[in-house]
Amino acid sequence: MNKALLEQVIESCKRAGEAILEVYHSNAELEIDTKADDSPVTAADLAAHKILAPALAGLIEGVPVLSEEQEMPSFAERSQWQRYWIVDPLDGTKEFIRRTGEFTVNVALIENGEPILGVVHVPVLEITYAGCKDSGAFKRTELGESEIHVRPLKPRLDAGEAVELVASRSHGAGAVDQLVERIEAKLGTVACKNMGSSLKLCLVAEGAADLYPRLAPTCEWDTAAAQAVVEAAGGTVIDEQFQLLRYNSKDSLLNPFFYVIGDKSFDWQELLASESSVN
Repeated sequence: MNKALLEQVIESCKRAGEAILEVYHSNAELEIDTKADDSPVTAADLAAHKILAPALAGLIEGVPVLSEEQEMPSFAERSQWQRYWIVDPLDGTKEFIRRTGEFTVNVALIENGEPILGVVHVPVLEITYAGCKDSGAFKRTELGESEIHVRPLKPRLDAGEAVELVASRSHGAGAVDQLVERIEAKLGTVACKNMGSSLKLCLVAEGAADLYPRLAPTCEWDTAAAQAVVEAAGGTVIDEQFQLLRYNSKDSLLNPFFYVIGDKSFDWQELLASESSVN
């Protein structure tokens, strides 16, 4: 993958982040509208979209852009796409409204259903996660850039350390609590951290967490960019049938429930499958 292309995507995400922060730090009362699916949308979502959509459309000739903040093309049209950009201009709008800072700008390039390039920019922290298939992943801050990798689990279990799990602050808490209890019964202590947006996937990618179970609905634009980062960092994202999470394969843009796994060599399938059979 062309590093110049990745840098152009990063620059566009940073500009979108600046537009989001203008709204975030404004003293004006935040106007919140509700979309057809009952999810909130703000001026910041729309401002970021207006920057990203034309910028990405100009990067690779003939490659369309699918953004959360636009009218959705039909599946008949989308099914013809071999490559396309998928964008969440502001992932974590609820966190934006709550002013937790846990929101991101997400952009991924999909090729034949697979996210092959991803950028997740965190405007408040001025942190960018990025990854390309076969080229690795990195984290960039004001202090510089460093490669990121998922971490092995077995040595930490052998040392008596906790399995570190990240979960949504807003969705699926009951199912995650049950999963935590069952993992503790087999592996020992589980330390759970709750947060918003695709930051959860990025924590697995950079080796700061072992597992992110998503047992509540998400859309494809919520996950694609961070999945590309996770996979470039050596991890994986699988659905409840233990198949790789893939994109643009059906009319609905909803994802199945999924697991973000850092250490692929650990036998998660045996653990999670056995737990699933309990239910």
